[in-house]
Amino acid sequence: MKEIIVVVVGAIIVSSLLRAFVGQMFIIPSGSMENTLRIGDRVVVQKITDFHRGDVVVFADPGGWMGDSAPEERSPIGQFFEFVGVLPDTSTEHLIKRVIGMPGDTVVCCDSKGRITVNDQPLDERSYLYSEENIRVDPSDIRFRVVVPAGRIFVMGDHRDASADSRCHLSDLSRDQAAGMVAFVPIDLVVGRAFAVATPLEHAHFLDTPKTFAQVPPPSKPAPSRAVIKPKGVTC
Repeated sequence: MKEIIVVVVGAIIVSSLLRAFVGQMFIIPSGSMENTLRIGDRVVVQKITDFHRGDVVVFADPGGWMGDSAPEERSPIGQFFEFVGVLPDTSTEHLIKRVIGMPGDTVVCCDSKGRITVNDQPLDERSYLYSEENIRVDPSDIRFRVVVPAGRIFVMGDHRDASADSRCHLSDLSRDQAAGMVAFVPIDLVVGRAFAVATPLEHAHFLDTPKTFAQVPPPSKPAPSRAVIKPKGVTC
């Protein structure tokens, strides 16, 4: 019995360390990333390597994005196994989106062909934007031009018509930040890059970085300390 207890405790410690420093699972609660991610998917997030433009990332709510949504209730045992990483995280304090702009990037909607551009490079988003029966959502029906500030990222969901992402917070007010800054997610709030859907098995797949982002040039100027947002008063 003593040996069994030692093994169980050791497994829990290892699982906790893996959750804290290596990887973690999250459950997708909404359709904002369809069809890349579906409601109920279990997504594996790794914390070892850095993320880049085009990657899908999980991050803590940067301030008011989640509203007053209530978390899923689990039993004390369920909460324990979630804490050590055996069960997926059900917290509503985290979101998952695709990184469109890194610090210093100029992100614009849209060019003459209706495409999002990053540092003047148009994105070909056809491989991941939501589509159904040969109908694909537009890259954005909200017009904007932003320069991403230092230490932050600009994110968007793949189902643009169902995603309250960075675009929808460009006019948000905050007690301790300039207007619109809450739209840009602080890098230190990013949990990690989502690299695979683990379950359900029929939808299991790896999440690769779309090739279109490899064509985006680096920003021509250092990232500003405060975001540049045009026009003022952008809302969803």
